[in-house]
Amino acid sequence: MRIAVTGATGFVGHHVVAHLIGSGHEVTTLGRRPSRHEAAGFAPFDLDGPAPDLRGHEVLVHAALSHVPGRYRGGEGDAPEAFLRRNLDGTIRLFGAARDHGVARIVLLSSRAVYGDYPPGTILHEGLAPRPDTLYGQVKLRAEEELLRLASAGMAVASLRATGVFGPPVPGLEHKWARLFDDYFGGRPVTPRVASEVHSADLAEAVRLVAVAPPDAVEPALFNVTDLVLDRRDLLAAVSTLSGVQTPLPPRSDPGLVSVMTTDRLRRLGWTPSGARRLRDVLAGMVSGARPRPA
Repeated sequence: MRIAVTGATGFVGHHVVAHLIGSGHEVTTLGRRPSRHEAAGFAPFDLDGPAPDLRGHEVLVHAALSHVPGRYRGGEGDAPEAFLRRNLDGTIRLFGAARDHGVARIVLLSSRAVYGDYPPGTILHEGLAPRPDTLYGQVKLRAEEELLRLASAGMAVASLRATGVFGPPVPGLEHKWARLFDDYFGGRPVTPRVASEVHSADLAEAVRLVAVAPPDAVEPALFNVTDLVLDRRDLLAAVSTLSGVQTPLPPRSDPGLVSVMTTDRLRRLGWTPSGARRLRDVLAGMVSGARPRPA
């Protein structure tokens, strides 16, 4: 299958492209510069510019997001209008090109941020009404709605509402917990937090599944993607064991503060996340590349 992927130079997009290539698909990356994948083709694309030529591709995976480095929620920084223009207007142009160029299916990397301000502890399922309380969540919801309009016109679409994503570090990119680890290694106080996470390979497999499934199998077109509930205390305890650094751990957080997403829809397609099995290997890679600075 010939698949076009935006955002391939980012962390999530990098792992999605690697998984699709490893699964035997022909991948074209769309971006301002080529990705790190020598086996992938490349076509220039910028969310601020004209839509790319997508003719000959069967699937479009849209993982690109223009944002302040290291931030998704709040990723607009002090330029909300530019954030909207790039990420919403650019996405709508991209989807229109996919429709006009005969792409059979679009897969959007959306976010749990579309659920917004439900009280802590709410079980989040795809049938809940979205209540985004950030500009990031609003943009993702608007993109989902644009896809649903294309679906009503007969196009196969799927939006993956992903939670936080962890995985092997990508060369040239700071991993998601780099600053947290730096604070821990430096003996600085760490704010308690508990959050839901999914391994990048599991998210990439979710992308592959909804890209190749029969059209009727991806209806309705919304899929939650999540796996672990991870407390910073447990995360840093594992880091301490791997690194030999023993600075104070933060207090344990209340797990009831997390609103967990259900993943029944995705599991019906055969998706089985890896749980904690891959977490230690990921942490070992992160710690080996860090420079612990004990207090």
